Amino acid sequence: MYRDNSLMPKEAVRLAVLGTLAQAGSLRYADLAGAIRHFTSRIVGPSLDLMGTSLELLRYDGSIEAVDGTGMEDNAVLRVTEAGRREFTTLMRAHVRAPSSDDLNKLIITLKLRFLHLLEKADQQEQIDLLAGLYETELARLQDLRRHHQGDPGHLSEWLDHDIAQVEARLRWFQDLYDRT
Repeated sequence: MYRDNSLMPKEAVRLAVLGTLAQAGSLRYADLAGAIRHFTSRIVGPSLDLMGTSLELLRYDGSIEAVDGTGMEDNAVLRVTEAGRREFTTLMRAHVRAPSSDDLNKLIITLKLRFLHLLEKADQQEQIDLLAGLYETELARLQDLRRHHQGDPGHLSEWLDHDIAQVEARLRWFQDLYDRT
């Protein structure tokens, strides 16, 4: 993790693998690799940083295991271990950096929302608060910028109004999600 306890690209992929297996119960190696590649590439596009994480490494460190004891080369059926479940929880509870156009941040937020239901209720609500807090900070930053450039020529104010409306909609969505958990 980075110093601010937010996820690095390889940890985002670990979260995707562990969450996918935790949700599915077990998957064949090839199916798991395909599912991870499909999901991450739809969020961030093709990325060598994200595709470099090996499922074999997760098996080696004890986060996942073959159900039937076969090797990865045999297209093993894989599942999450107890150590993997603990790591999943740690990764889910990691911080998220302030919203930006960063594709990694978008992937991490998307993964947290995809697997949020796998956490205990209190942890779910803590993560929702954390994500909502990011957007509250983003809203304050955009509103300050909007006030500062009020009356400027051009289209900046319109664009900022558009961004502000999107962030406000996200905050309402997170409040609704919190109320439903």
